[in-house]
Amino acid sequence: MPQSPTTIVDELGIALANLADAATGTFTPTLRLGVTGLSRAGKTIFITALVHNLLTGGRLPGFAPLTEGRFIGARLAEYPDATIPRFAYEQHLAALTGKPATWPESTRRISQLRIVLKYQSNRWLAGMTGPATLNLDIVDYPGEWLLDLPLLSLSFAEWSRGALERAHRPGSEKEAKPFLDALAGIDPLKDANDADAETLAAAFTQYLRMSREDGRALSTLPPGRFLMPGDLEGSPALTFAPLPPQEHGVRSSSLYAMLEHRYEAYKDRVVRPFFRDHFVRLDRQVVLVDALRALNAGPAAVADLETALSDVLACFRQGESNPLSRLVSRRIDRILFAATKADHLHHTSHDRLEAILNRLVANASRKARFAGAGTQSIAIAAIRATREGTITERGETLPTIIGTPDKGQTLDGTVYDGKTEIALFPGDLPENPESVFEGEKLALSFLRFVPPQTLERNAAGDFVLPHIRFDRALDYLIGDWLK
Repeated sequence: MPQSPTTIVDELGIALANLADAATGTFTPTLRLGVTGLSRAGKTIFITALVHNLLTGGRLPGFAPLTEGRFIGARLAEYPDATIPRFAYEQHLAALTGKPATWPESTRRISQLRIVLKYQSNRWLAGMTGPATLNLDIVDYPGEWLLDLPLLSLSFAEWSRGALERAHRPGSEKEAKPFLDALAGIDPLKDANDADAETLAAAFTQYLRMSREDGRALSTLPPGRFLMPGDLEGSPALTFAPLPPQEHGVRSSSLYAMLEHRYEAYKDRVVRPFFRDHFVRLDRQVVLVDALRALNAGPAAVADLETALSDVLACFRQGESNPLSRLVSRRIDRILFAATKADHLHHTSHDRLEAILNRLVANASRKARFAGAGTQSIAIAAIRATREGTITERGETLPTIIGTPDKGQTLDGTVYDGKTEIALFPGDLPENPESVFEGEKLALSFLRFVPPQTLERNAAGDFVLPHIRFDRALDYLIGDWLK
């Protein structure tokens, strides 16, 4: 039977933590924003851009509190939980504004940041008392960790069955063969020993790693921390692999029993604390989706991404929220689905990208709305790395994007050096979103680009980060709290 993500003790701890939050936020309300997404979706860039734009009053015409003149300003504050690493905003901004500008390092551990917002309320009574403040707490964590949340409701046998079924799918032969060969050479019912466990875990980890490469771009292959182990590397908690389910009971001294025990320990000591201490204490959620990477890899990767998003969103605690209910149980009452890297497409294709995103998250969005949470989908670029232009080819004018491909990017046999600017026609997205799930791989050319190397400054001397619809995303996520 599927297991509950939390125990009674967990629920009691969550309620007490929420009461403690409420007590400390009596005079200044706090909004917890979770920024999630699978690998390479742009979480670090999104958070850095969000903080920088709020601190500097960036060019955000779609952010109502700013355009209405009610947003007074923001400042960074110390996060109340001293045990959680701080999001390295200053270092990430330095990378984006350096000479040369580089993308910041991807998220490798959980981190948090508090930014205090001051604004003038447009409500009559609140406006009479002067400026109001809001604590915006931002939670960032590796995208790989998201993949582990569905494990909380799966037994070892259920997880093994699904993992082995995916490994045997057509198209997975190259990545999965070394692991399946190692599995075939070991009897799960033999006496347990660490050498066999380590052999299987290493082969399974390599299979996961190869499946994430750009040519495959598969998303639904947990455990995620096998690829982002941190200080758990080499520990028994990360030394297990799926095994063929056994019809009859197994000896407690068998290899099967050892790996099953380690799988359950992984859930109890790694996944569940993360879910309990961080994930269930969110008020708002942005889910960043690198749809272009999946489209580049083909229909199998697109279908896999849809499954991953549905599985992950099913773990969110969604529903309507009010001040009384938030005293003991926080609910995510608004979810933004954002297709990132919209600057890799000409603006004439952005509506099609949003249509594909809507199709990808249709199941998850429908469940969220049924639970009482609002949802919205949008194509964005938190930091725009390209500009637009046109080229004429064989008498036809094609819309292009102009930018500098990252060093090592390859297209049509050309390997780019990270310094040469090009004009690229990335291809047309289909009008019918269903077509990306079927048939052949689309004729698309998506490359990774370096960040903008020259940035404007505003009147105060602050850098202005160019973006695409980032203001609308920000308004949806926090605008209603600043009224």
